[in-house]
Amino acid sequence: MLNSVLCFIFQILIEDPITTCLSPSVYDMICKLGFEARENCDISSIVTQNGEVCWTTITDCVVYTESGICITRCGAVVLTCFLILEAQGLDYQGSVRLLGPVCQAVHLHLSSLTKGQFETRYSSGFQWTGVPELFPEMFDALGSLQSLAISLSLMKLTSCLERALADMDVLKVFVGSPCGLNLRNVLWHGFAAPQEIPPKYCSMMILLTAGLGQLLKGYLQQTKFTLAHRPFITLTSLEDLIVFPDVTYEVLSVLEEVMKKSTFILKIMLPYWEVALLNFKSHRFADCAILLLVQLETGLRKVFATVNKCPKRLLTAESTALYTTFDEILAKHLNDGKINQLPLFLGEPAMEFLWDFLNHQEGPRLRDRLSHGEISLPEFPKEAANQLLAFSFVLLLRFIDEDLLSVFKQEKAAVRALVSVAEAYGARCHPVSQLKKQVLSCERSIGVWPLLPLPEGSEREAQRSEGNSEINACHSLITEIVAELCHHVPETHRVPHDSEHLPPEKWPQLLRELCSIPVRTLFCPRAVLEVLAVLRKIGAHCHRVCDQVAACAELRRRQWEDRSLRSRQRRNYLRLVHRFLKSILQYTENLAAYTSQDKNKWDEAVNLTQVALLKIWTFSEKKQMLIHLAKKSTSKVV
Repeated sequence: MLNSVLCFIFQILIEDPITTCLSPSVYDMICKLGFEARENCDISSIVTQNGEVCWTTITDCVVYTESGICITRCGAVVLTCFLILEAQGLDYQGSVRLLGPVCQAVHLHLSSLTKGQFETRYSSGFQWTGVPELFPEMFDALGSLQSLAISLSLMKLTSCLERALADMDVLKVFVGSPCGLNLRNVLWHGFAAPQEIPPKYCSMMILLTAGLGQLLKGYLQQTKFTLAHRPFITLTSLEDLIVFPDVTYEVLSVLEEVMKKSTFILKIMLPYWEVALLNFKSHRFADCAILLLVQLETGLRKVFATVNKCPKRLLTAESTALYTTFDEILAKHLNDGKINQLPLFLGEPAMEFLWDFLNHQEGPRLRDRLSHGEISLPEFPKEAANQLLAFSFVLLLRFIDEDLLSVFKQEKAAVRALVSVAEAYGARCHPVSQLKKQVLSCERSIGVWPLLPLPEGSEREAQRSEGNSEINACHSLITEIVAELCHHVPETHRVPHDSEHLPPEKWPQLLRELCSIPVRTLFCPRAVLEVLAVLRKIGAHCHRVCDQVAACAELRRRQWEDRSLRSRQRRNYLRLVHRFLKSILQYTENLAAYTSQDKNKWDEAVNLTQVALLKIWTFSEKKQMLIHLAKKSTSKVV
């Protein structure tokens, strides 16, 4: 096994001869087909002097393999641009061939404009996207003649179009189908090198976006409708994911050197990494994250294809097959059912990081949300970009010469720190981690109870409760459960204490010790995830009860002090509490019996828990009713 792994590493470290990640047919579609027709196209037939798009010229270039074109009518406005969307039997190759000269004319037209002219003619057509500020940047990218800036612009444009039009495929010839140019997927999944995307397609997409805005503006004016944009998603709970220290200038200087020597990076893709670094330094954190995520997928696909001995998977798939994307790269099994060797090669810490940031439902899912336009790019947090960059740096280090790696570790303390954090990484967004957070949150909420102020004159009521047999029985059972839990804390996590007589003030410490025990979470079986889902629901109810008890105690104190709680209501409340506690005692006793090793009645335990939760809910409802009656009677007295 060791020799096999070393062989894989050697293969990956070999100088890669890869000149393109596009399959031959995809390369021809993007880089050649749109350049075959040489005739010049008059720009005045495509767009007027005022910037109005002439859709007929564009749609006339769309070729169909069969009749039956469908035109969508919205009121009196004919959205002719959607001919491309709804046509049946679209001839993609023929359409790309005919649209080539149109795209070239549009590109030359936009290149001839000043930035002021561009904004005057087209800015109103970009408002509908919700991110009009993106388009002046794209215009600058076209003028810079930098192929990488144009590729990044296309990525951001396709993501904002997807957000603006929801599930509608926008202009299938350009971005919507694997049979066409498929610019969105080719770019966002890291298949296209910067020089492989013709700038004229970016220019055409800008014009089409403006044209769609013009059509939509006319439609809204006629129908008096208002265009409402979905709010952006705010990345929450990022503090749980911040494990790497800030990437310093010292680390950035080392990273610049590592990028040129790490075989994780395909040489044709190196410019993406270099610009990602420049964007981080320039505080353009969204652009940095986009490029890093795309190139992480490219590099991991290379490793995936090597360790699984399927070199053809490095290339874009044809229209009849699926691309090799993060979904398959990070999965446990390959499509044919065999074990995916990549997780074994990367190790659990690296896999857990990738799952946290990309896949887990309660994680940030950065790639999905960025590629679907769900995050405001100017507000993208530095912390997220910093974590991605630090992880990427450590990953690149694994694919450089061992001697050079040793030098970096010995001479750079910051490098050692990043590597140490990466090697110790554990899941933050997995359901197990979320359950631990719930348990500790409940513990903190319960910890507030002894601090709640008691009203004057309540000592006698409290003394009466202390002698209650049900309460004492509950306390005794809880003590036994705590003593049993002590035995489950490993020696490495255990703080010295008497497990048989652990005082209540030490119980929170015990919970923290239990929750600090590492649990393997990668590729959890479905049955485990189902149990976790139930436990988290129980935890959510427990947390609600904790909060309600604290709120109720505070309300009772106020009512007691202002004498709004009558003696009969106090007795009813105490009777309700005693009955409730007695039922909970019965539940815990039965649960202890069902879960013992000799009985092992788990189905019954689940049913029992459901009944107990219903009782807790009923108790809460009755308690709220008593509070309402107390308030009502007080208002009558007043």
